[in-house]
Amino acid sequence: MASGLNIWQGIRIPDLDGKTVLITGASSGIGAALAFSAQGASVAIHYNESRQAATELLAEVEAAGGKAVLVQGDVSADGVTERVVEGAAGHFGRLDGLINNAGGMLGRIATAEMSDAHYQRVMDLNARSVLAATRAAHPWLRKQGGFVINTTSIAARNGGGNGAILYAAAKGFVSTITRGHAKEFVGDGIRVNAVAPGIIATPFHERYTSPEMLDAQRRTVPMGRVGSPEDCVGAYLFLASPALSGYITGQIIEVNGGQLMP
Repeated sequence: MASGLNIWQGIRIPDLDGKTVLITGASSGIGAALAFSAQGASVAIHYNESRQAATELLAEVEAAGGKAVLVQGDVSADGVTERVVEGAAGHFGRLDGLINNAGGMLGRIATAEMSDAHYQRVMDLNARSVLAATRAAHPWLRKQGGFVINTTSIAARNGGGNGAILYAAAKGFVSTITRGHAKEFVGDGIRVNAVAPGIIATPFHERYTSPEMLDAQRRTVPMGRVGSPEDCVGAYLFLASPALSGYITGQIIEVNGGQLMP
């Protein structure tokens, strides 16, 4: 964790200094909380079950002089996402950016074996939470103009791997609503974009992908390696900065080592 923070401390994006950003699912995965904090942004670190990881992340941000707060909640549940957003914005008194990063496969299950309950859980976590969080954040973001960055996936374009079709479909929703919200919110001064990671070494694959499957996937990447969270973070910082991407909205940045070149 510390190495990731040190990387971004050496880079300065001045217009992120003083901003307030909520990152859902911040306790694992892309590692953006450390990077935004290193730019001088205040960060709301959302988590659901990973309290220890979130607490450690908070301590690391604060040890480096950053400002952060923990917000807990199951964003797949009714009404919880709105509470998370209000808790984050209310704590800091403003909200400049929302990163919809919470998501997960919730198991590799073939369509023929899938239950309605599994369908609902996957769609609520990966799709409905994005809509709910964006809707709740909108009144805060439009006060001064802001940004939404959604985390989609390479699976949204290629249909997903074995047992991951529903997850891929949910991420397809995220990609589509990114473009729709970009058009809908442009008049409010809110830019909406997305990052689509490919095969990234995160707890996601540790949980759902066997070493053999991961190695097979790695061999399809022209760069010849699995990505790291640090490989993704630059795209989020770029899309958050008006100076760097102020004329960009409705776009999806693919971060996959060349595995998919749309």
